[in-house]
Amino acid sequence: SSYCCSNKPVLHRLVEPGQYTSFAFTEALRDSGLAGSIGSVGDALDNALMESTIGLYKSELIDRQRSWTGRAEVERETAAWVHWYNTERLHSAIGYCPPVEYETRYRETVASEAEVA
Repeated sequence: SSYCCSNKPVLHRLVEPGQYTSFAFTEALRDSGLAGSIGSVGDALDNALMESTIGLYKSELIDRQRSWTGRAEVERETAAWVHWYNTERLHSAIGYCPPVEYETRYRETVASEAEVA
């Protein structure tokens, strides 16, 4: 058992922060040609995007409804919001166009560059 400076037992967490970055997961991403969103151990890069998205979800959907009739309504409306967010919402980071349109343009650009090369 571990002790602090006062010789009192110290409770240790079962999971240390380093265990959140799995070598197997990192290798699987690399082998698939993907870049993970997780930063190095101890930084907050992996949480920033999720916290921002959850904040948008709460302000754009959850907080606008005064009351929900139940879990089924929240699940249905959440699915509709995610679909809208990924297909129709104008994103400032990609030139105020919907993600689906941006991805289509990107794929067309990559395909036409491949034909030229």
